[in-house]
Amino acid sequence: MDAHSLAPKEKVSAARKLGRDQAREILAASKRLVVAKGRKVEGFRPGGEVDEGLVDRMVGSTGNLRAPLVRSGGTTLVGFDEEAWAEVLL
Repeated sequence: MDAHSLAPKEKVSAARKLGRDQAREILAASKRLVVAKGRKVEGFRPGGEVDEGLVDRMVGSTGNLRAPLVRSGGTTLVGFDEEAWAEVLL
């Protein structure tokens, strides 16, 4: 983000655990969800609906939100994929 002079409005420490309830809130406010896990990148249009299958994709095996997570406009990015991030943030 620094290389492109992007600055977050809010940072949440990794010490603050965010779980399924927060994932549901974020999903409800998202028009588009992009989930990157390993080499696999999936895109969804939740349309304000909270689908537990999508919540499952947002949280890791510990039950906490997977990192990194970025919200930009109506799009939420979960996990890191350089191409997906560039498409949304640049």
